[in-house]
Amino acid sequence: MISIRDLTKEFAVSSGKVAAIKDLSLEVIEGEFFVIVGASGSGKTTLLRCVAGLETPNGGEIRIAGHVVSSDSPPTWVPPQQRKLGMVFQSYAVWPHLTVYQNVALPLAEGTQRIARREVSSRVHEALRLVQLEDFAERSATLLSGGQQQRVALARAIAVNPKILLMDEPLSNLDARLREEVRGKIRELAKQLGSTVLYVTHDQIEAMAIADKIALMQAGQLLQVGPPMELYDKPRRAEVAEFFGSVNWLKGTMVHSSCAETPIGRLGIKGSARPGEDVLVGFRPEALTVVEGQTATDTNVLQATLRTSTFLGDQFIYYVEVADQSLVGKGRSIPLQKDGKLYLYVDPADVMVFPAGQKTGLNVLEQSVHTG
Repeated sequence: MISIRDLTKEFAVSSGKVAAIKDLSLEVIEGEFFVIVGASGSGKTTLLRCVAGLETPNGGEIRIAGHVVSSDSPPTWVPPQQRKLGMVFQSYAVWPHLTVYQNVALPLAEGTQRIARREVSSRVHEALRLVQLEDFAERSATLLSGGQQQRVALARAIAVNPKILLMDEPLSNLDARLREEVRGKIRELAKQLGSTVLYVTHDQIEAMAIADKIALMQAGQLLQVGPPMELYDKPRRAEVAEFFGSVNWLKGTMVHSSCAETPIGRLGIKGSARPGEDVLVGFRPEALTVVEGQTATDTNVLQATLRTSTFLGDQFIYYVEVADQSLVGKGRSIPLQKDGKLYLYVDPADVMVFPAGQKTGLNVLEQSVHTG
């Protein structure tokens, strides 16, 4: 449905030019809810704006529904209003002097995708029904809550019956409770309408909650593309692992292909690194489980000292010390021990191994736990 090939976008700055997107290629299939996620400045919004036609790429090709809308060879450019896309922005972009009904109706009555006036009313009411705002049709848009205004923006986008919806951080201005409510509604509507969605966010939790597929961007490039569980459980790079959740990081050296020497002892792994190779070893806090009746000589069983714990309602986060290294764990119950000593097990399948020197949010040579 959306095909991007070797896309490049540069911006002029005082020191010359900076590449916001670098030779990026991407495929979004029909009916897919595709989320682009990354930190600020990663290029995700620029990519979305290039697809929408709000930015002009410096190179590469963009196809929408099989039609070339932007290309440098041969030079091709289709303006935004002719790309037949719906777009929802970070700001609600509602017209304050209009009612909810008028906000949704305006593109249908006056825009490039306008329809016969006799059809406008039924189309608007159907869009408002889908976002559960039919009872607010005659209310001023400014008298709605933030979540309701964002649903007005969504109704306006879907009222024109676009095959493709582009969404640029549409929930970032909402509080946590509303974000959960509205993101569920957006995904439900997209599936109900059979729309293809290209959605941008910086929030990894939001991305994993709604996406069929996720692309993680960094410095204008894609680090990894795949289903949410794949990026969380089988990241190809340390940066990907860390972006999608907390990781206990350790420096290590491979003893053989399934064992690494680390500051907390030898860890069995399921990897393919070569013996003698320096590596970066990591496992998530929830990978640690409390075991009984075992000793630290058992494979991947760690003798630990409980230092502190925090109750978060649905889980405990606890901090332990293993061989002078600090680790963090997560669980449904607190690991209580009389003397503060306990044994923890980490499954070899849950131990991630990456080449030494990959970037993380901390220096693993000085510290071995990431809790952010």
